[in-house]
Amino acid sequence: MEDLKAHIIELCKKGEGTEVEFKSAKGGFPQSFWETYSAFANTNGGIIVLGVVEKNGKFVPDGLSEEQISAYKKKFWDLANNKTQVNFCILTSSDVMEEDFGDSKILIFRIPRAHFTKKPIYLTLNPFGHTYVRRHEGDYICQDEEVREMFSDSTVDKRSLDNVILDKFRFEKYIDRATIKQYRQRFNIRHDDHPWVELSDFEFFKKIGGYRIDESKGEEGCTLAGILMFGNWDGLHEAMPSYFVDFREKLSSDPEIRWTDRLYPDGYWEPNLYQFYKLVYPKMVSALPVPFKLEGDERIDDTPAHKALREAIINTLIHARYGKLYGIVIERYPDRLVFVNPGTMLISVDQYYEGGTSICRNSVLQEMFLLIGGGERAGSGADTILKGWKENHWPKPVIRERFEPNRVELTLYLNQIRSGTGSQTGSQTGSQTGSQTTSQKIVDLIRIDPNITIEKMSVQIGISKRGVQKHIAKLKESGIVKRVGGDFGGHWEIIKD
Repeated sequence: MEDLKAHIIELCKKGEGTEVEFKSAKGGFPQSFWETYSAFANTNGGIIVLGVVEKNGKFVPDGLSEEQISAYKKKFWDLANNKTQVNFCILTSSDVMEEDFGDSKILIFRIPRAHFTKKPIYLTLNPFGHTYVRRHEGDYICQDEEVREMFSDSTVDKRSLDNVILDKFRFEKYIDRATIKQYRQRFNIRHDDHPWVELSDFEFFKKIGGYRIDESKGEEGCTLAGILMFGNWDGLHEAMPSYFVDFREKLSSDPEIRWTDRLYPDGYWEPNLYQFYKLVYPKMVSALPVPFKLEGDERIDDTPAHKALREAIINTLIHARYGKLYGIVIERYPDRLVFVNPGTMLISVDQYYEGGTSICRNSVLQEMFLLIGGGERAGSGADTILKGWKENHWPKPVIRERFEPNRVELTLYLNQIRSGTGSQTGSQTGSQTGSQTTSQKIVDLIRIDPNITIEKMSVQIGISKRGVQKHIAKLKESGIVKRVGGDFGGHWEIIKD
């Protein structure tokens, strides 16, 4: 209690903010209390203090008596359990405290972040127009769409958002068969004796949740998860016109170079989630300053850092609220990796760091990734990310909720190591050293990312683009590498080492 009192005193010195609201209660229990109650509960929680007033820019005691405090406590409990005032009482007796403050009393309410199953917390009997969120230092009425999203999130433990049937969306028309084939190859490697290995593509697709039949409603078709994970261009855009996934890389300090690499739906590839994951992971993994092993031309990623990176990418995809006007964004910078998905967190930031708690909006997508080795359950995904970074003594991952628009942002910071490699963060080729020839470095970069650009090689190696081009010309002449396709949409192949 003394710690809380000291905290309140410190907050009085600082003034109001996102986590505290002071209210004068000299003239009675303030009606604005409930707006702040709703706002804190629907956001990240906070503290409401009755009996403090602002005077000349300072917050000072309002002179409440013990009788007033007692009356306000009773009124609070009466109203908090009255559905015409607020739909849920989320406080316990330990969350309501009275304290001496100077020569008077104050009443402190510790408002927790509401559990996702109880959101939205709203006033009166109508949630629309009476649901609030906390932004900066004020309470703001939610838009109707925000309220609907809270309601749909409140039942994701029973009804996954991605399990909805897209009626009349047929497997033959809307699913990319090449993606199904690639996914099944990976599944078969992990489960070579599984009974699903012998199924047809369509029957396999049904088994993993990509297609459902609901006879009670007379509906049949691909699920949203099936389209998101395996859909072709037409399927994705007919099911979800605003669907967008975006990988951005900025390794150059040149202000005229906005991105050194970018991947987004541009008509050159099927931008479903499986293809996005498959293309983005190698681009991101090359940032990790950790050793790796090669078996032939295949890179074996089995360190905690690699597992953490896979979980970070998959978590971004399976926790997103799809259908927003903004989509998935994954970014690579010299010193950090950033993962952004639309929506809000279903658990608090503290719960994320504690681990062991995870609520997934899209549990069918989660299961699809789990079947091929990704997408941990039971909250261990966050544990995997935190462990991977901690074991490498890198800065603690930072997760934030951003608003307007609502999105979740995870930042994984990297340690800057090894000089003489331009703006490169860490060793792109693990245990290899600066004694490598430039040509060897180019071959290693191609092995890691066959889609790498001349510009990106220039930035990572620390030489001019013309210098890279000269070395590649020699590698081609020596029969070591070749270019398949044009500069745009093509890729590199290593012929011999």
